[in-house]
Amino acid sequence: MSSFTTTDGTEIYYKDWGSGQPVVFSHGWPLNADAWDGQLRLVAENGFRAVAHDRRGHGRSGQPWQGNDMDTYADDLAQLVESLHLDEVILVGHSTGGGEVARYIGRHGTARVAKAVLLGAVPPLMLKTDANPEGLPVDVFNGIRAGVEGDRSQFYKDLSASFYGANRPGSSVSQGTRDAFWLQSMQCGLKAAYDCVAQFSETDFTEDLKRIDVPTFVAHGDDDQIVPIVAAALKSVQLVKDATLKVYPGAPHGLTGDYEQAFNADLLDFIRA
Repeated sequence: MSSFTTTDGTEIYYKDWGSGQPVVFSHGWPLNADAWDGQLRLVAENGFRAVAHDRRGHGRSGQPWQGNDMDTYADDLAQLVESLHLDEVILVGHSTGGGEVARYIGRHGTARVAKAVLLGAVPPLMLKTDANPEGLPVDVFNGIRAGVEGDRSQFYKDLSASFYGANRPGSSVSQGTRDAFWLQSMQCGLKAAYDCVAQFSETDFTEDLKRIDVPTFVAHGDDDQIVPIVAAALKSVQLVKDATLKVYPGAPHGLTGDYEQAFNADLLDFIRA
């Protein structure tokens, strides 16, 4: 397996397919790089170099006690980019991975970055506060923590329904898709899974978004039950200098079916432009 070791000794697994301008994918919680397989193959078959890593604590990467925080996630991403000597990178982040992309730019700038894609991403802030009334109340995230601490296997099985919109009338989401979500989730270490909840929910990415000075594609489903669009994409697009917003009517949080095909086409258009 391909991997590198971070400065704090954590082994980070990654996939590296194809050749050309690099497109680097950051996955959502509590998944791993496999969540991006369809898009990795897509861009690699169309003349790009596709790279995706398992966040520390997730998938096949090391599971250290320390470093399960957004700054370290961003620094791990930076070390991946540097270790592979990547330039003119197109960063693509889904959900928590979108926060990772924003924080990477906030901490490391865009010297190596050509474009960014934020898909169903958590910025600028998921938590409801007086200044962010569109966010979700802390009880929602406390419920996630309780699910992770308790019977996390069943919790992930249940969570897959709202993640992919399988709980909506007329849904065609397969059991296989939901099973894949469960499998990836169970590969995430308990400590990392628990710690990451605070990171994706309580991190304020406002200043990070303001630092993004490259063309950015902000994409979000308007039936996202995990990261509500009103607290996320609709605000992010106002903070990023050169951002284009695409709203997918009726689409859930996770890529599936027609929604995935539509995003794939838009992704290719954006990275080719």
